[in-house]
Amino acid sequence: MKNNPTIKLDLLPVERKFLRSHKVRIRDLVNYPIEELQLLLDVSVIRAMEIRALVEFQSVPSIGIKFGRDLISLGYYSLDELKEKDGAKLLDELELSTGTWIDPCVEDQCRLVVHYANERDDQLNWWDFTEERKQFRIKHGYPANRPKKAWFELEKYQKKSK
Repeated sequence: MKNNPTIKLDLLPVERKFLRSHKVRIRDLVNYPIEELQLLLDVSVIRAMEIRALVEFQSVPSIGIKFGRDLISLGYYSLDELKEKDGAKLLDELELSTGTWIDPCVEDQCRLVVHYANERDDQLNWWDFTEERKQFRIKHGYPANRPKKAWFELEKYQKKSK
């Protein structure tokens, strides 16, 4: 399987220590049922769902933790929940939730993750969907309610002037 070589997680030191002491690899967390993960790490159900989801989403080639967090922010916690989705609509949903329009390559990631959820094809990366996205947007454009503000205009992206 040609998935991401490194899965990143924002684990608390106690969580990381517990995994090491029990010789549990981060990549293997996706194989644990949520209830078992919750007990194993002594965390809430939501935290167990987030950890498992981040591992699962990062198993998709070229998908990282930031996009995994984006999917969780939309309420998705597994690839199975993305099977019937549309990549373009997923981007529209993400843009509305952030109140900003987002870099077009994120739509490519949306398209990849939906494709992967359905096909489990690990031969494609997000950039393999760029041309498909461009053609779709030429034909259909963006929704009328698309936010006007760009993601890079958010305060967290602005350089702090001192």
